[in-house]
Amino acid sequence: MNNVLVDLIRSNSWIMRVLGAVRDEATADAWVGAGVIRDLVWGERYGAGFWPEPVRDVDVAFFDQADLSRANDDHATAQLARRLAGVPWEAKNQAAVHTWYPHKFGGDAVEPLTSIRDAVGTWPEAATAVAVRLSVTDAIEICAPLGLDDLLNGVWRRSPRRIRVEQSRARLERHQPGARWPRVTVVPPT
Repeated sequence: MNNVLVDLIRSNSWIMRVLGAVRDEATADAWVGAGVIRDLVWGERYGAGFWPEPVRDVDVAFFDQADLSRANDDHATAQLARRLAGVPWEAKNQAAVHTWYPHKFGGDAVEPLTSIRDAVGTWPEAATAVAVRLSVTDAIEICAPLGLDDLLNGVWRRSPRRIRVEQSRARLERHQPGARWPRVTVVPPT
């Protein structure tokens, strides 16, 4: 299954430029993930194709325990924008999530994340709990702690590790996956 994802990524020059920019910027343990990877895969496999123009944001997850400030996120985002303009970059230090998560999403305090793998495993849906990066040898590395099945098989399903049911329902209403990708299977959050 890794080969299917790698082939889809390699076949899209825009995604490859994005991955190259992230690698070349050398932000601490940086990966591209979440919606943009899902949109690429589902657009090509379950929709009418993938185009970068409607991409809302390119999530760049990085891990820097030395600087948990919001300014670090802003700096990483600005550096990426200078490196590759016209991309809706959104860089977030996963080591700092515990400092803002309850304020933004409500609920109790969350434990600090320990790594990119730990962080990606908390993302909202199993299909978006995937991150990729380009190595210095141009190999595509994949971080998918919940596996690739939902992403590659077109299944929208809540990841229960951190996201609450009501948050998942709101995301489902906002994203309308059944309308965007008619052949995707939606598993209602419970």
